[in-house]
Amino acid sequence: MRARFAPVRDCFHDLFAAGRETGAGLAIWYDGTPVVDLVAGSRAAVPPGRSVPPAGGGDPWRPDTLVNVYSVGKPVAALCLLLLVDRGRLDLDDPVVDHWPGFRAPATVRQVLSHTAGLPAFPVPRRADAIADWDLLCADLATAEPRWEPGTVAGEHAWTYGHLVGELVRRVDGRSVGRFLAEEIAGPWRLDLGFGLGAADRRRCADLSYADPGWPARTLGEPGSLRAAALGNPAGGLDVAVLNGPLWRGAQVPAVNLHATAAGLARCYAGLLAGGTLDGVRLFSPELVAEATRAQYDGPDLVLDRRVCWTLGMQREPDGSWGMGGIGGSSAWADPGRGYVFAYATARLADHDRVDELVEALHTCL
Repeated sequence: MRARFAPVRDCFHDLFAAGRETGAGLAIWYDGTPVVDLVAGSRAAVPPGRSVPPAGGGDPWRPDTLVNVYSVGKPVAALCLLLLVDRGRLDLDDPVVDHWPGFRAPATVRQVLSHTAGLPAFPVPRRADAIADWDLLCADLATAEPRWEPGTVAGEHAWTYGHLVGELVRRVDGRSVGRFLAEEIAGPWRLDLGFGLGAADRRRCADLSYADPGWPARTLGEPGSLRAAALGNPAGGLDVAVLNGPLWRGAQVPAVNLHATAAGLARCYAGLLAGGTLDGVRLFSPELVAEATRAQYDGPDLVLDRRVCWTLGMQREPDGSWGMGGIGGSSAWADPGRGYVFAYATARLADHDRVDELVEALHTCL
């Protein structure tokens, strides 16, 4: 790590010393070069109220430790569909039904990618084991009535986003979104991340744990709310007993179950920030990257209950940065104005204050 960024390293390790972090990775690129790549803690589940020393216990967090990063995976899923757009296999303004016969909602590909399609929740209550049934959940979405006229307002498609995007990938290309990601993006760019992990990758996953036992209920929101409907079906998506099991890790739930290293996420954003090329490998045209990262919708989000500026798969902030955070505290984005890429992947499910402090330390170094 470059000495210039020592305050970031100190802040990272302070999180462990204070018991606010138990296992995580942090990766930062600046001016096109990796400058921070840190891991610490344990990949074993740690009960609420307990912590581990920065060196970890008997199961230390390693550079290749994968962890579920929740919505940080949404832009990665979107990139799979956007790569097909870039190759001319479909158009952003195509009606979804042109590629997915029987799809009921009059939404376009662009509206799906920008969370304005009107399908923020699966319409049929499903048990936790439904996460492994791709065809069932896609059939539920295909026949669903949109909750609003597509394109008129946004609501984060919290659980449904990956199935909407991923089924379009499958219908157009023939491969599952997980296989497409592995073969067309993660492989060429050497990104350590994926959907639907095999047995070997499942063995290097960190177990998620709650910083506070009340985190699941607090995250779900008010019973009967649109947020609760969006986050609570299928069941089990906030339950570490499900999240740490082989069914979840082996399934493809692309909106929320990307398993990644911080370094893998940072490499992905570094390629986008460079206009679609990483280590000499061009995957995306600069024009596609520009379209994918510009504002597509800026206004109220009915699920998040706040104003959001959505791009094609990411949130765009007033300072011009674009990326995505996940419930639980993981986050990844690019800041073109300041010239850096930031990725944080944590197993300790809590708020985003850890990332806020790390970014504050980073900005003092710039």
